[in-house]
Amino acid sequence: MKLFDVYPLFPIEPVKASGSWLWDVNNKKYLDLYGGHAVISIGHNHPHFVARLTEQLHKISFYSNSVKNTLQEELADKLGQLSGYPTYQLFLCNSGAEANENAIKLASFVTGRKKVIAFQKAFHGRTSGAVAVTDNKKIVAPFNAVHEVIFLPLNDVAALHQHIDETVAAVLIEGIQGVGGIYIPEASFLQQLSAICKKNGTLLIADEVQSGYGRTGKFFAHQHADSQPDLITVAKGMGNGFPIGGVLIHPSIQPWSGMLGTTFGGNYLACAAALAVLEVIEKENLMHHAQKIGNEILERLKASQYFEDVRGKGLMIGFDLPQPLLHLRNTLLTEHSIFTGEAKANTIRLLPSLALTKEEATYFFSALEKETSKY
Repeated sequence: MKLFDVYPLFPIEPVKASGSWLWDVNNKKYLDLYGGHAVISIGHNHPHFVARLTEQLHKISFYSNSVKNTLQEELADKLGQLSGYPTYQLFLCNSGAEANENAIKLASFVTGRKKVIAFQKAFHGRTSGAVAVTDNKKIVAPFNAVHEVIFLPLNDVAALHQHIDETVAAVLIEGIQGVGGIYIPEASFLQQLSAICKKNGTLLIADEVQSGYGRTGKFFAHQHADSQPDLITVAKGMGNGFPIGGVLIHPSIQPWSGMLGTTFGGNYLACAAALAVLEVIEKENLMHHAQKIGNEILERLKASQYFEDVRGKGLMIGFDLPQPLLHLRNTLLTEHSIFTGEAKANTIRLLPSLALTKEEATYFFSALEKETSKY
């Protein structure tokens, strides 16, 4: 049997990793400034993370959600404490797409409505419901049987007033748009969106799958705007590479038996991984570090004459390339052994570990200077 070929692959096979670094099968060393779509939040193979998982493997690794799992309760308590949402409830699942799918279902259950509003250039995952609210014509499939979806332009307040009414179940918005190209909702826009949703009994869902877990300097990106959603979806950096996702649910939403379900969500290993991530973020003060070093990187990128529309918060950064530098991402990888991300044909995305060091950032800028000096 062969693999189903849907991913374009680099001819690189990582076999070892530590911190912000990877080594391939030929022992070549790479700086990882992408972390698998913002997944590696505390660095590859962090000792505390490895120890937590190893310890749990010697106890129990899996049983279904038909038995009591105190690790889930510990995770909910720790996440509530660090995120600033101690009164919210936590539903655990396996991925960001599944988290968004469950958030949409919850909104429909609570409101009795089927219409959902999302935003242009958004990306919310690849389950059928998540695809339906993703503005990407390459992957969107018909989903009219369950939801009517309307896509609005980001930061257009007039569009909110025009389209949000008492027929809308939910508005789904990323804390910062990731795959769409690092676009940031304005604070005033989020605040007005929250007020309009509240007025119409519409639930506000903050997709923090990529922008959450301290990446922007606050636990969630929407917290820069003092906005409080009804539902918050998380995944990616939540498990530092171990598959886990979740939905933070407003205390006013009451659960009933069978309302949501999952086989693997919140299993023992996933909870151990997620607890380790939170413990490292807290102990090493990684949210503050991400904000500080992220601001330094943003300032240096903005000071360059070669890059356009530098944007981001903390360590969620995007910048556009002029035509002569469209090859830069590939050159950084092949000539300087640096992994970065992309969005569109000309946007580079940086989503490194929150523990990225100044020395590692300097290594990146040295490579940039070598390449831009050729033009």
